[in-house]
Order: sequence, then structure tokens, then C-alpha cells
Amino acid sequence: MALNIENIVAELENATILELSELVKAIEEKFDVTAAAPVAAAAGAGDSAAAKDSFDVELTSAGDKKVAVIKEVRGITGLGLKEAKELVDGAPTMIKEGLSESEANEVKEKLEAAGASITLK
Repeated sequence: MALNIENIVAELENATILELSELVKAIEEKFDVTAAAPVAAAAGAGDSAAAKDSFDVELTSAGDKKVAVIKEVRGITGLGLKEAKELVDGAPTMIKEGLSESEANEVKEKLEAAGASITLK
């Protein structure tokens, strides 16, 4: 007897939360498994995120040299003067996202040289 996946999915769509909870318990008991295993695997994946390969550059503060910071933000982001000023005035705010570590450090160095406070996330 082959499983009819479409029928099973249709039944699950119409089931109540209580019925689904009972189903999970029955499967756990029958097959000696636990539904908590995927949660543990997801927690383990969070540990591997410690070795990040993607960084976000956040402008924490423009500092005393706001004009220099605005110029640097314009050069980094390609924004116009008004947009760059709004970005700097809105600190703390993200300047660039999804950069490699070397790119993020380069952007950080440029902005810090202009007088800004930067945080890498």
C-alpha cells in the first residue's frame, strides 16, 4: 500500500492544533523519535555562525566631523548628498550590509578616519 501524500497533507491542513499535538506524540512513541531534534540542530547551526562570512557596517555616531562623514558615506554607498546626510543624521543606522570581512574593515577604516564611530555586526 503506497502512501497518498496529497491526502495526508489535506488531512493535516484540516486538523486542529490539539490533533496535531497528539499526532506528534503518537509518532514519537511509535518510532522512538523526538520532534525536538530539529530545534537542537538549529541551535547547533547558530554556533557555526560564530565564524561569520558576512558583515554589516553600522554607523553608530557621526562624531565631530559630520561633513567629512557625509562625504565618505556618499563615496561608499553612492547615495546623493541629501540621502547621505539623512543616513548620517539618523545614526545609529546601517551603511552597508552583507560585506566580506575585508570589505567591512575597509569601510570601517574609511569612516573612522573621517571621524565616525562604527560597529561591525
